[in-house]
Amino acid sequence: MTTSSPLNVEIGALTGGSADLSQYAGKAVLIVNVASKCGLTPQYNGLEKLQERYAERGFTVLGVPCNQFLGQEPGSAEEIAEFCSATYGVTFPLTEKVEVNGEDRHALYERLVDFADGEGHTGDIRWNFEKFLIGRDGTVVARFSPQTEPESDAVVTAVESALA
Repeated sequence: MTTSSPLNVEIGALTGGSADLSQYAGKAVLIVNVASKCGLTPQYNGLEKLQERYAERGFTVLGVPCNQFLGQEPGSAEEIAEFCSATYGVTFPLTEKVEVNGEDRHALYERLVDFADGEGHTGDIRWNFEKFLIGRDGTVVARFSPQTEPESDAVVTAVESALA
């Protein structure tokens, strides 16, 4: 894993302490900026299904709460954790709430936004539930628009390729 890998960034866990992204070295990780009050929030179902389907093969979803899009993640860490667990049965890890765009963009997203998605989009995160797949070597291997469902053929194919 290179020093420029997104997994070499310090970020807090939702419940406090460090999220210790280095623990995911050698695994495939789908990093997703999430929100509890968004029209795309039901994507938590698909994200959890990916987690359940591929966790034993060295995969994890990493949810990154963000309140930058119309204030759709207003809750405290405790409220976010309760919502995700009670409403969607989320078992994958969640980080602290961060900013993904602008001058206060978290370093994690500084290392993600230059990667292009299938349509060639680079730069700012467009909305909640934009997805980045990190390969086992710690590099970004795919980017998916917010509207791309977690269980879409494109995401599943990319995850399976990253795990091969």
